[in-house]
Amino acid sequence: MTGAPGLRARKKRATRDALQEAALRLALARGPDNVRVEDIAAAAGVSPRTYNNYFSSREQAVVAAVVGDRAAQVAAAVVSRPAEVGVADAVIDAVVALYSDSDDHPRDALLMIANSAVLRACYVDTITMIEGPLTDAVIERCDRIGRLTAQVLSASVGAAAKIAVRQWLQTTSAPPSMPGFVVPSGSLPDLVRAALTPLAPAFDAATTHSARRPPGA
Repeated sequence: MTGAPGLRARKKRATRDALQEAALRLALARGPDNVRVEDIAAAAGVSPRTYNNYFSSREQAVVAAVVGDRAAQVAAAVVSRPAEVGVADAVIDAVVALYSDSDDHPRDALLMIANSAVLRACYVDTITMIEGPLTDAVIERCDRIGRLTAQVLSASVGAAAKIAVRQWLQTTSAPPSMPGFVVPSGSLPDLVRAALTPLAPAFDAATTHSARRPPGA
């Protein structure tokens, strides 16, 4: 019985992964508007009812396949940076890395998201999920920063990144035959870094203040 909870968690993770992968594969092959929840469930070998235990829409599953577990990635990256790296640099670099080109973020998937209003909205909304894990990571890196301060800073990071991604996905002029077509503009990592850089003084001030504060104060 000791290993039962771990086995259940692994099975749930495997099912979630299968649904995400099926959703993205089908959406890329058919177009997101031509994929039903029933299709995704069947491709993953589960029932639609099981699908609904994991995702509330087809768009949510598609976006989940692209973004992965970003919150955990950011937190791990912040904590793993060398001690001599400032908190601000550690946080900014970790968040920017999420939006750098890699095999984990195929361009065709991002372009599909960019050209669907519903997928764009879902994609942008996932950004704020980093707040909780990032708060814990900031405190772990500088344990004398108060939780409230860490939460405010982390929420600001999520908001700034969200603004940058929304700008990157802004709608541009399109021919009448292509209504709603979106052209991503500029470098997404550069936009994210530019949006986050103004927050660096706030991180520096919080770190400096915490260093001067007596333990337990």
